[in-house]
Amino acid sequence: MKCAVAIGALVIALASTCANGADTSRSATLDRFAWLAGSWVLDDGKQHVEEFWSTPAPDMLIGMSRTLRAGKTTAFEFLRIVAREDGVFYVAQPRGRPPVEFRLQSLDGEQAVFVNPGHNDHLQRIFYRHNADDSLVARIEGVDAGRTFAEDYVYRRAAPQKPRPTP
Repeated sequence: MKCAVAIGALVIALASTCANGADTSRSATLDRFAWLAGSWVLDDGKQHVEEFWSTPAPDMLIGMSRTLRAGKTTAFEFLRIVAREDGVFYVAQPRGRPPVEFRLQSLDGEQAVFVNPGHNDHLQRIFYRHNADDSLVARIEGVDAGRTFAEDYVYRRAAPQKPRPTP
């Protein structure tokens, strides 16, 4: 079964199969990712991770991530979710490196799964799920040196920052 994503008058055929009966064919415009927009924070005492997502435009959401340890940036990533004629993709650029694309496999309510099965040396699946308690879970799965791995990142919505006074 092929899935379709309607974006304005454009219909995008997704080559992937809809997993678990998730509906990516009915009005799966990027505005269905609105739950991802905002500032998210994970702080486990060892690291402080911030992830920011723009509100959706018809063709793209833009995100970025920064990891701090002992107050210093140890990692950063530029992110996009884009709608193109050939599908909807999560595009990651860790440390600003060349982009790696993951095709939308399923979008079910406030959960999205992106896959790149041909990416044999590391990440193969990325999940985002918005929970009822307003937390956000990002899960990565893949293979590293022949061993499978999975990591979960549980974010809380960041408290709004107060504007700085104008000098």
